[in-house]
Amino acid sequence: MSKQSKKDILQLRNLNFDLANYFSNTIIPQLFVDADMILRVFTPPAMKQFSLSYDDIGRNIEDVKDNIRYPTIAENIQEVITTNHVFEKEIQTTEGNWFQMNIVPYVDHEDDSTNGVIVTFVDINKRLNAIKELEKVNAQHQVLLYALSHDVKQPISTLKLLTTGLRETYKRKDKEQFNLMLDRLETTSDGINSLLNEYALNGEANLQQSEDLIDLEIISQNVLDALRDEIKNNNITINKNFKAPKIIFPKNNLRSIIYNLLHNAIKYRDHDRTSVIDINTFQVKGSVVFSVEDNGIGIDQEDQEKIFEKSSRINKEIEGTGMGLYIIKKMLEANKAWIEVNSTVGKGTSFQVFFKHENE
Repeated sequence: MSKQSKKDILQLRNLNFDLANYFSNTIIPQLFVDADMILRVFTPPAMKQFSLSYDDIGRNIEDVKDNIRYPTIAENIQEVITTNHVFEKEIQTTEGNWFQMNIVPYVDHEDDSTNGVIVTFVDINKRLNAIKELEKVNAQHQVLLYALSHDVKQPISTLKLLTTGLRETYKRKDKEQFNLMLDRLETTSDGINSLLNEYALNGEANLQQSEDLIDLEIISQNVLDALRDEIKNNNITINKNFKAPKIIFPKNNLRSIIYNLLHNAIKYRDHDRTSVIDINTFQVKGSVVFSVEDNGIGIDQEDQEKIFEKSSRINKEIEGTGMGLYIIKKMLEANKAWIEVNSTVGKGTSFQVFFKHENE
């Protein structure tokens, strides 16, 4: 054997010893693949993470790449060996965990040659989960802002009407009516303040956090009280039948959902006949159902999915933003509930909201 061959063998032994010593004491998943694409050594975390065994040492990386859910890892390793450039990529393992994969050339500085690569896997699951959670919170806050903007319109409209009424009663010197309107003004102002406080608390928590048992009948009656002028002025008949128990749901979101459904039933009434709105609650298949049924103008079959889209306005002749049902759907989805619609043009519309029963 020549002196050069002995030197090469000695260098290889030293290399293997140094790498084995380094890899055995490393706490992150790492692999060493030599210039011939042979897996030479790996760290204990890599062994655990990628289900490797000591029998895999000495095998071609092509034979073990199925342990890593990234089909071009062999090609990327070969590219780094050829170009001597670092390669970085986010990958997912067969167990569904995400890593930042870095492939770095392993250079022999004595002869300035690349003897292989070191592949490092940095766990990024926490970072990705944090990003997903942030995106979720941002989406929830966006829905809250839409809902607040939508829900505050009605009491503001009431304030404007009261302002006009106060001026008229003042001119007529109708002291009794003037004082009644002042009381209404105070009640409406308190309602806006309460609404804003509830949204502020809801924003600090999020759309899903609530441990309160909510009575659908009480919330519905509060909404009906807020809409009493529109109900009275349009001679609308309200039928109520509450048979379901309390539910666990964010209070302010529930109020917004019920308000939107009832206000829509009023807004889309048929002016050619007396309007009737039926409000019911009942239990079915482990769910508590809140139902609002009207005898209004109805919705075309082809439009019944569109009404839940953002800024969707099917009937351009009736004032609105097209956000109400979109807000409802988002709030329900955030709390594992859902809404269904059944409508016939010229006959009316029924919305059913399915809440998870608190005992399920």
